[in-house]
Amino acid sequence: MTVPKRLALAVLSAATLMTILDGSIVTVAMPAIQSDLGFTPAGLSWTVNAYLIAFGGLLLLAGRFGDLIGRKRMFLTGNVVFTAASLLAGAATSPGMLIAARFLQGVGSAIAASVVLGILVTIFTENRERAKAIGIFSFTGAAGASIGQVLGGVLTDMLNWHWIFLINVPIGVLTVAVAIKALPADRGVGLAAGADALGALLVTAGLMLGIYTVVKVEEYSWLSVHTLGLGAVSLALLVAFVVRQATAKNPLLPLRIFHSRNVSGANVAQMLTLSAMFAFQIIVALYMQKVLGYSALQTGLAMLPAALAIGGVSLFVSARLITRFGERTVLIAGLVLLLAGMLWLTRLPVHAAYVPDLLPMMVLIAGGGLALPALTGLGMSGAAADDAGLASGLFNTTQQVGMAIGVAVLSTLAASRTGNRLAAGASHAAALTDGYRLAFAVAAGLLATALVVAVTVLRRPGTATDAAPARLVAAA
Repeated sequence: MTVPKRLALAVLSAATLMTILDGSIVTVAMPAIQSDLGFTPAGLSWTVNAYLIAFGGLLLLAGRFGDLIGRKRMFLTGNVVFTAASLLAGAATSPGMLIAARFLQGVGSAIAASVVLGILVTIFTENRERAKAIGIFSFTGAAGASIGQVLGGVLTDMLNWHWIFLINVPIGVLTVAVAIKALPADRGVGLAAGADALGALLVTAGLMLGIYTVVKVEEYSWLSVHTLGLGAVSLALLVAFVVRQATAKNPLLPLRIFHSRNVSGANVAQMLTLSAMFAFQIIVALYMQKVLGYSALQTGLAMLPAALAIGGVSLFVSARLITRFGERTVLIAGLVLLLAGMLWLTRLPVHAAYVPDLLPMMVLIAGGGLALPALTGLGMSGAAADDAGLASGLFNTTQQVGMAIGVAVLSTLAASRTGNRLAAGASHAAALTDGYRLAFAVAAGLLATALVVAVTVLRRPGTATDAAPARLVAAA
């Protein structure tokens, strides 16, 4: 790997790490933010939700615009917006100011993150080199959430919560400065090739409303008028978007991209996998704090072995295994490890000891370091060069939707089981633990489903079963 390519990879990974960190770093600082700014309990959740809605809702649109006007331009714009929004968040003096800044951070993250994979696969074209680059890139995403929890606890305890946002400013400025020279210039295919304004409106509104509905499930329940009504509207908008893409002259999301089994299957498998993995990070952290009595910093440090395991496998193992055995085989192995770890968590006791009860899962979560790079390679393998930004945006969109759905569904199930156990006379710790065990069991089911998709749908890139659709994509 040449020095210019290494520098480009470092820039792309740094920007991705900031994006992932900002989704998790705020969680451990929320009590301090609530106390300082006077948030209500319901309002406090919007420090997370505002970011998630903007980020998940705009990824697909931003990815397509990267193909149209140039991915480098979109990447730089997104990082400038994110850095400015981080400064605003760090200077926030009221709940409204912080929520607005978090929304803008989500907008900037979506613009930048949507094109990162598209840039990466055009820079690294040789198979072994691309596998290594994707492994490093996947490390930043897979381990970023755990690192964010540790960093958030350290910054909040040693300085104050403002620094969880202000730390992004110098990193963002440096990223933009280096990216201007390190990333290759590209012109894009022009707005006339895909400026579907109606499609953009439909998909952005549908995704934002859908994510909003999911993140509010804990407040309203799945069968409430609020959830069912808004969910139906969101679904109708997304169906209308699909119909529009099938008939529009210049669609925002050309449906030809789904001709590839690997593009379609990898996106489904990723949504299922991240629903389980992201919920693991949230629910295990809740278990440590609410049942075992860990502090925020202790929780972050306890999660550190998971970050190290994922990082070590992503950086030093996954690329070699993918080169030798192929993405599909490595993905299956990673999912088996993750499934074993999640099943292990279904037996957590009320009075757990860290080493025998939690540490094994922190090791088995290394399966994410195998699964996520393999999924990334498979998800991008069937897209033509002109659709790389679109495929990148689609892949990131399913990632965010998967995380939102996983957290909402598993948290709601856990809370419901806990409430039932409390009503039956169980102790608070026992009721919480029982609820968390149910969430882990459902997460194991999601991983088992992802494993079925990997075995039955996905194929090694270049094989006949996926090569024909890929040629259709290239010719379209």
